Amino acid sequence: MYAVFRSGGKQYRASKGDRLRVEKLPAEDGATVEFDQVLLVGDGANVKVGSPLVKSAKVKAKVVQTAKGKKISVIKFKRRKNYLRNKGHRQWFTEVEVTGITGAPRAKKAADTSGDEE
Repeated sequence: MYAVFRSGGKQYRASKGDRLRVEKLPAEDGATVEFDQVLLVGDGANVKVGSPLVKSAKVKAKVVQTAKGKKISVIKFKRRKNYLRNKGHRQWFTEVEVTGITGAPRAKKAADTSGDEE
């Protein structure tokens, strides 16, 4: 089973046991967090799509760590003008491990095709 949820302005596809790096969350390491903005829940051919959100669907996760990502260089340069600005930036993130997904879609019943053949 998998789910697509929204957090920090981005969308993530998650299954049970996945580790994701989401935008920094105000939670301690080892804490449990819930993502309630679930856009889609699927299980094979059974998919439940929200409009815009799936009601009563949640993604539960455990916070593994909060840290900074790799450094990104930001360089501003204008040739022949003696202009060079060099800066670096490291974005904070929270790594979470998905522990469960609730709000699974119901299995569709197979259509009875007896008597349709001619």
